[in-house]
Amino acid sequence: MSLWKSITRFAQDPAPAHVFEMSEAGIAYSANGRQGFAEFPEGTLVASPVEDNLLSTDVLTQTIQRIASPGAAGKKRRPATVILPDHAVRVSLLDFDSFPSSPEEQLSLVRFRVKKTVPFDIESAAVSYWVQPGAAGKKKEVVAVTVAFEILARYEALFRSLGFHPGTVTSSSLAALELYREPGVVVIAKLAGNIVTIMAVADGHLKLFRCLPLEEINDEELLGVLHPTFAYVEDELSQPVSKLLLCGFGRAPEGISVPTETLRSRLGQVNGFNAGLLGYLEAVG
Repeated sequence: MSLWKSITRFAQDPAPAHVFEMSEAGIAYSANGRQGFAEFPEGTLVASPVEDNLLSTDVLTQTIQRIASPGAAGKKRRPATVILPDHAVRVSLLDFDSFPSSPEEQLSLVRFRVKKTVPFDIESAAVSYWVQPGAAGKKKEVVAVTVAFEILARYEALFRSLGFHPGTVTSSSLAALELYREPGVVVIAKLAGNIVTIMAVADGHLKLFRCLPLEEINDEELLGVLHPTFAYVEDELSQPVSKLLLCGFGRAPEGISVPTETLRSRLGQVNGFNAGLLGYLEAVG
């Protein structure tokens, strides 16, 4: 089972006919077999983990209506997958020397551990988690995904108002992990607007996840994030990073000390605003 499927606990059901990836730039979509991207006017959506993301619901509603007309009133809602911007959620990597077997106790422990690291009240947040597979007897590595109920509810309400049932909700970079399946230690850097997401993956295990806004998009700012990441990964894993996979970059920043490649998909050209969509489609294809 792939890393992304594990994290999102994706069920082996047919993919919904509608998949939407939300971003500040617009909506990347797959609707009844059609793929595309619909741009937003600036300020329509502003990703944040603590403030309302959907600043112009009229524009959002009209855009989604153009992509896929809403279901008829009174009929069963159509299933949809909604992929949120990285900056709207928090992803935490947790280590446990022991982890309870009861799901209720597991969730309580995860909530306790992330409580002081998220910028919102954990009691008013949705928390999902996955225990990464590992050798018996070793400490448990847990990936926790947290989003404020208020933020999540606004996205879900938007799609429900248009006749959809958002049965699967995940985040862009977690879904995009499906686009890379090779062994070894790699760093994936995804740039969407001024938000850079950095992930380190070692043989299918997520080892580092950072999502942060940059004041300026230039080589100096990017190297200030990437070089400490390479050093941290090598120190923690006792292995150097074998390659850097870039997504959403026009070119590789000058001064990178490891080989670079572009993140690719067999389903289309990958960029910072559709990587989650293409990763999801790879997972369910």
